[in-house]
Amino acid sequence: MAKPPVVILTGPTAVGKTALSIRLAKACNGEIISADSMQVYRHMDIGSAKITPQEMEGIPHHLIDILDPDQEFNVTLFQQLGKAAINDIHSRGKLPIIAGGTGFYIQALLYDIDFKENPEGEGIRRELDALAQEKGAQYLHQILAQVDPESAAAIHCNNVKRVIRALEYFRQTGEKISLHNEQERKRPSPYTFRYFVINTPRERLYQQIDSRVDQMVEQGLVEEVRRLKEMGCRRGMTSMQGLGYKEILDYLDGDCTLEEAIAILKRDTRHFAKRQITWFKRERDVEWLNLPDFDDDRERLLESIITMVRDMEKKLE
Repeated sequence: MAKPPVVILTGPTAVGKTALSIRLAKACNGEIISADSMQVYRHMDIGSAKITPQEMEGIPHHLIDILDPDQEFNVTLFQQLGKAAINDIHSRGKLPIIAGGTGFYIQALLYDIDFKENPEGEGIRRELDALAQEKGAQYLHQILAQVDPESAAAIHCNNVKRVIRALEYFRQTGEKISLHNEQERKRPSPYTFRYFVINTPRERLYQQIDSRVDQMVEQGLVEEVRRLKEMGCRRGMTSMQGLGYKEILDYLDGDCTLEEAIAILKRDTRHFAKRQITWFKRERDVEWLNLPDFDDDRERLLESIITMVRDMEKKLE
């Protein structure tokens, strides 16, 4: 039996995925599943560059505006909801198009990665969390370096959540999480798919990022974050870790000027885009579509994608 079809349309932030995904969905009878860790949240529209109802042009979107900002969202929940959305879209004879830039989420959904959740882990998590608070993130990272040097090299010492997850996994299973992740990455996908990564020269991408940040500020980013703060949103929440929110929160808390907050946001978004590109370069089965190869003509790029998608669908007939 043929595996059901899925299309992935991704790339670094501000490269222009949203407009392309709408036109692709129209041409290929598709619906869009958002692979974005921030667009799931209601009231967080400007900072997450959320597509507007007008921009959707009637194309159904899934996994947008489904949680309140005080709710937790993670890769395991995304995977569950993403699978359900794929099944729902297929059941209506439509093509699921996964569009967004969170590479880890795409990988988890596309290869059905197994996130072993053990209820006994809660005690270990609390213990490690207390240790991090008492002795610092660096101390915890050094423990990880002793038991799983590969994970320690891949996880920044300030990413306490992931350091704790890696140590918790080792304590529960006696196995390195880096080895588990390596095995999971080799899993065959339950889908027939085309995995497109749109890219553009670094300099142009950075210009687009700076313009987008300026546009967000003009559209009312500061007011949006101020409203969220009034609603009780705090720095520790998952939703407030997103780019555009933590920087403006610093400004509203008096930790920096607005100019400094905007400069930091631009810088951090550029760094984020660089990390996204590095992530996609490590992924298998990816098809890179560089805009200069199409003379920066998005019409030609779209036609090329449509041809490849139809080719995939023909093979499934």
